[in-house]
Amino acid sequence: MKLLARYLAQQVLVATGFLLLALLVLFAFFDVMEELGSLGRNNYGLGQAAVVVLLSMPGHLYEILPVAALIGTLFALSRLVGNSEYAVMRVSGLSNWRVAGYFAVIGALLALLALLVGEYVTPWSDQTAQRYKLSATRSVVAQQFRSGLWVKDGTAFINVREVMPDNTLRGIEIYGFDAGGRLGWIRAAAEASWHGNQTWSLQQVVETRFDTDGIRAIRSARQDWQSVLTPDILSVLLVAPEKMSARTLWRYVAHLKENGQKATRYELALWTKFLSPFVIPIMMLIAMPFAIQGPRSGGTSSKIFIGILAGLGFHLLSRLFGHLGLLNDWPAVVVSILPLLIFLAIALMGIRWVDRR
Repeated sequence: MKLLARYLAQQVLVATGFLLLALLVLFAFFDVMEELGSLGRNNYGLGQAAVVVLLSMPGHLYEILPVAALIGTLFALSRLVGNSEYAVMRVSGLSNWRVAGYFAVIGALLALLALLVGEYVTPWSDQTAQRYKLSATRSVVAQQFRSGLWVKDGTAFINVREVMPDNTLRGIEIYGFDAGGRLGWIRAAAEASWHGNQTWSLQQVVETRFDTDGIRAIRSARQDWQSVLTPDILSVLLVAPEKMSARTLWRYVAHLKENGQKATRYELALWTKFLSPFVIPIMMLIAMPFAIQGPRSGGTSSKIFIGILAGLGFHLLSRLFGHLGLLNDWPAVVVSILPLLIFLAIALMGIRWVDRR
């Protein structure tokens, strides 16, 4: 049984690896086509575009690994069935449920790999790619409104005109309010640079205070500013929540809740970050009923097509639950785990149905 388990794992992993490589090449081609529109902007050329495309690969790997595992399992198992190797394994005492257990273990290992890539590699590579491109094209990271970016920090409101790729802030205005909601002071600075320990260094500062005695303006060349606003929070502007690390999402959700702001979308992204890698073993289990029905039930190409439809169905169901959860303010953990449970139930019922035939 150990020999059969190793043989099954080898067949599935090799097929999944080849398919993953092919999909990565396809996505790289699409990325190159997209980057061609930015060529010629300042110093952005083919070399810079190639760097951006390469840095985008870990993000694509994280996204397409479940699909690659699904189609790779379908292909490998269908080939074993077509060559009658699977029938020999069954005669040797290997049950469908034991095969499902092997696939669950293989899928769990791939899920662990996806979790590590999604947590430590993808956020860094995506942010680096965006910052590199913005730096090469000399662009601004974010200006969400005409007046710039607005962030709430306790009783203060922060307005940043421009966020640069190196985390430098330009055109900062901080509006401080007292407990009664009255404007107490305004601090304006031409630029701010990050020093760590929640400290920014403000340059060319003008602080205007509204006291009972009148209005006072205080000027200084440099001033330290303590704020919950950090480069991690600013990274939200560079990377979609689904591609951020769980640590950054956790801190940003806590920041939003501390400031009384709605955090449902980021909570959903946080739970999805933890649970989405476990789509891989479920996709591999879903592949089993389609693959082991025998050659008469259809060729390998038709089974792969059905598998692609199954993966697409899971993606659409997850998106549907995600949008419904945001609209109805459902608990993020329920919205994230429900599609997994539905498809796990479908996979187990399919294996049971094939096993009874």
